[in-house]
Parts: sequence; C-alpha cells; structure tokens
Amino acid sequence: MERVLSLLLLLLTLVHASPATPEPCELDEEAVRCSCNFSDPQPDWSSAFLCTGAADVEFYGGGRSLEHFLKRVDTEADLGQFTDVIRSLPLKRLTVRAARVPTRILFGALRVLGYSGLQELTLENLEITGTAPPPLLEATGPNLNTLNLRNVSWATRDAWLAELQQRLKAGLKVLSIAQAHSLNFSCDQVRIFPALATLDLSDNPELGERGLISALCPHKFPTLQVLALRNAGMETPSGVCSALAAASVQQLQGLDLSHNSLRVTEGAPSCKWPSQLNSLNLSSTGLEQVPKGLPAKLSVLDLSYNRLDRKPRPDELPKVENLTLKGNPFPDSDSYSATNNSGVVTIAAPSFLAVGLSGTLALFLGYRFFEERLHPPGF
Repeated sequence: MERVLSLLLLLLTLVHASPATPEPCELDEEAVRCSCNFSDPQPDWSSAFLCTGAADVEFYGGGRSLEHFLKRVDTEADLGQFTDVIRSLPLKRLTVRAARVPTRILFGALRVLGYSGLQELTLENLEITGTAPPPLLEATGPNLNTLNLRNVSWATRDAWLAELQQRLKAGLKVLSIAQAHSLNFSCDQVRIFPALATLDLSDNPELGERGLISALCPHKFPTLQVLALRNAGMETPSGVCSALAAASVQQLQGLDLSHNSLRVTEGAPSCKWPSQLNSLNLSSTGLEQVPKGLPAKLSVLDLSYNRLDRKPRPDELPKVENLTLKGNPFPDSDSYSATNNSGVVTIAAPSFLAVGLSGTLALFLGYRFFEERLHPPGF
C-alpha cells in the first residue's frame, strides 16, 4: 500500500506554481482550473486536495530537484485497485514547469497517467536527469492528443524522443518542441508516429535547414499535414523544400516559415513541393521580393509584414486564391490584402501557457495515509 501511494505521490512532486500565490493551490470559481505553488521550503502538500476534480491543472516546481524521491517511491509498483480511481479522474490537461526530474520519476508518472483520460501534456523548463528504465514491449503511458515541450533538456541527449515515444500510446496528433537542446534525433530508434498531423518546431533558432533534415526522420511522419517552423533558422523556401523531400514528407498541407530571415537565391535548384501543400506562411521574413520556386498553386499565401516595395505582378506569384500583403511598404498594401484574403488560414502554434494539469490530484486520495507512515523530511 505504501509503495503504491508513494508512486502516486510522485506526480504531486512535479508541481509548483507562482510565488505570488497566497495559498499553495487555487481553484477557479468554475472548479475547472487549479494551479499549485509548492515552492515554499516546507510546502503544504495536503493543499493539493483542493485540485481534486479539476480538469486543467498546472504545477510549478520552482527549479528544485526531485532526485531525493527516488529513495522513497517505487516507480514500478503495482497500482492495483487505484487504477479505477485514476480512470475516474476528469483530468484533461496537465502542465509541469521548472524542476529537475529524474527520468525514472517522469516515466513512472506517465505510467500512472496511462490510466487517466489525459489529453494534453505540457512540460516546460525541466531538466530530465538520469538514464531511462529498459524499454517496454507495450506503451503504458497516456493516449495523448497533444504534447508540448519547451526548454526541456534530457540526459539521454539524442535518444530522448525515442525513449519518450516508447512510453506513450500511438494516438499523438500534435507535437510541439520549442527551445530544444537537441533535435538531432536517433532516427533508427524512433518509431513511426501513425497519427501525428501537426509538428511545431518553432523557436529553435539553431535548427536550420540541415538540422531540419535530421529532425524530420524519414518515413516517421506519414500523416503529417501541418509543419510550423517559425523562428527556426530557416534561410530559403527552396532549402526547406529540399529537407521535406529528403524526409519523404508527402502529405503536408500547411507550412509556416514566418519569423525567419529568408533570402532569395538566384539559380536555386528546382525542388518538388509536397503535392497537397496549399497554405504557405512567409510573413515577417524580411523578403524584398517574392521567392522563385514556390508551389505552383496555393489556396493561401501570406506575404504580410515584409519589405515588398510594390505589389507583386501575377507572373511573380503562384496561382493563389487568398493572398495577404498587409504591412508591406507600398501604397495601399493593407487595403489590397483586405479585399483579397477572405478565408485566409493561419497556422498557429499550440499554446504552452494555456495547457493545465488537473484531476491527477485525485491520485493522492491516500496521501494522508502515506504522510502518516513515511513522514519524509521537508514535508
């Protein structure tokens, strides 16, 4: 019993919220969103019961290490009767921020969450330490729809994606990785993402087009439809096209290259874009003219907030249904866009701040029992 409760408690250790919060945990008036701050030197962990039943929960760790919990929890304990409790939780979104988390604790927590209805997980400003347990024959973690990772470092370096993927069920549809310490994945270890439709690698300015080839492990993203590469060190549309071709990304429909410093290269080798690509965002890229070699036909082309000094001629553009030129330094660029961009689709990144963590705290129904028997120092 104590081992199981210890395992459930490890989820609670992955949290802590803003230092300005008067109480460790706060629940909103609708009892939907709950946030906890356990950054106090001696936090009141029992306040987490306030969050039991919330669907959106956020934990902030204050940068502290959770290494000492390895001595107190069995990350492979049999959950037994607690699986029914976990299944009953309303947990949909979980955010964990600012902590040093051993890999064994993270993967143990994912195993517990595998019995929940968790749909969206955000990990931000975390340092994942230590080696991973041996790979499992079958994924035991949650069947996530969305996974957001921002500024997460991994002791396992290039192998981290493959090791994390082994713990998650195969239903992931949206993957966002920002400020990554390594995107040079061990592609031979990475499995196919059979359902992934959106991949966001924005805010990785060191990635570049060569790094993109390494990140887009060939044939691992067969259902990819949207790729976001804002502020990702991209240099030319043709270079991105070559990377997509090298990775055999064939089903892509939307590509966001905004907020890169793009340049136009004369005599760039021709490249065949994915045949279904219909939306291309080149806004805020510093372009002074329309690049050559764009897809021949697009539903949406966004060239807003660039340095175009005149309206492009038809022969300089692909055949495009919705063209946006707003914010360029030629007369009437705003009004031109306003009358020609109805239905423009923009590719937006999943928000890293809107994702929360909730009902997980019902996992700690046995917390008081556990506390009375272990009395770990500092609690």
